[in-house]
Amino acid sequence: MKFGYIAGLFHAIFLTFSTPSFAKIIQVGATGDVRTLAEASAMAKDGDIIEIASGEWHGDVAAWEGKRLTIRGIGKRPVFFADGKSQEGKAIWVFRSGDFIVENIEFRGTRVPDGNGAGIRLESGKLHVKACSFIDNENGILTSNHQDAALTVENSLFAEAPKQGNLLHLLYAGRIASLKVVGSRFHAGRAGHLIKSRARSTELSYNLIVDGPGGAASYEVDLPNGGAASLIGNVIEQSETSENPVVVAYAAEGSVWEKNQLLLAHNTFLSKGLKPAWFIRVWRDKVPRTLEVLTINNLYSGFGLFNYGLGSGEGNYWVPASMFRAPDILDFRLKDDSWLLNVVSAAIIDGKSFSPLNEFSLPIGTKSISVSNRLTPGAFQ
Repeated sequence: MKFGYIAGLFHAIFLTFSTPSFAKIIQVGATGDVRTLAEASAMAKDGDIIEIASGEWHGDVAAWEGKRLTIRGIGKRPVFFADGKSQEGKAIWVFRSGDFIVENIEFRGTRVPDGNGAGIRLESGKLHVKACSFIDNENGILTSNHQDAALTVENSLFAEAPKQGNLLHLLYAGRIASLKVVGSRFHAGRAGHLIKSRARSTELSYNLIVDGPGGAASYEVDLPNGGAASLIGNVIEQSETSENPVVVAYAAEGSVWEKNQLLLAHNTFLSKGLKPAWFIRVWRDKVPRTLEVLTINNLYSGFGLFNYGLGSGEGNYWVPASMFRAPDILDFRLKDDSWLLNVVSAAIIDGKSFSPLNEFSLPIGTKSISVSNRLTPGAFQ
């Protein structure tokens, strides 16, 4: 009885201090509490929820600082057009020194004088982006190099890099603590990379990273400063109009982190170019510390090199494009008569399983799957 009473008392104290009594919902819109995001930002207190009415929002830029906030669109996704404006010359929205959730918002058309504008700029703190879209921005999301910052992106779309500019990345994480991207789609890049991460830890899981017809990204995934990186269950395709043969690049600019490991398990890699692709390129000579590269149960298709310079891998197979069900409509599952169904063992390293628990599910998101000891290589079971 005494233990239960004490546990209950501590739980009550925790709730008192972790849930501010003044937290409230602030509605933004023509009939809401405020009409602009700048007003909502000025009004918001720690723990508040900002609800944004559906519709088009033009030039409504804002900064969010030092709080724990949820900012979400209500109903049909609100669309924020930059219309030539930006917060601090950086982005439509800027976040710093807080713990933020952004959900069900679309960001479009960011342009700034230095060519490095973003839909969202994360300066510091934690940011979790869910079910959002980033279209026609110089960068969809861009972070600073604050080494305590953390960015998570879930079930979101990044697409249509601008036709002009040279620093164009659909998602660019600087030297932050961690980047995690799950169930998201990237396509129609130009000049820059679809995903670029300098983070200490980068996790890309169950995404559709397919540049698509007319896409002209450089690398599909660029990890220029090494770090601990895992790519599990992704579809990663380079378009025929890309000028760079490398699909996934690691440590091209040298490592800055103590731990350097690249794990690639159950991904499907494709190249549609006429030039030989370099599916995974690792600059080992630029990593002064120990580097471990593991490639397990991946599929790759197209003309090019897969394991060159990586060391040993297992369960990796080349397949012709004709073995996929319907790649032209983004169905990259193997056909039912494929000899590769259930031919590999579960991916277990040092007692830890890296077998897929989910799959990308069109149009955006993931679905859970069950796995056994015999699996199919690639991103789909």
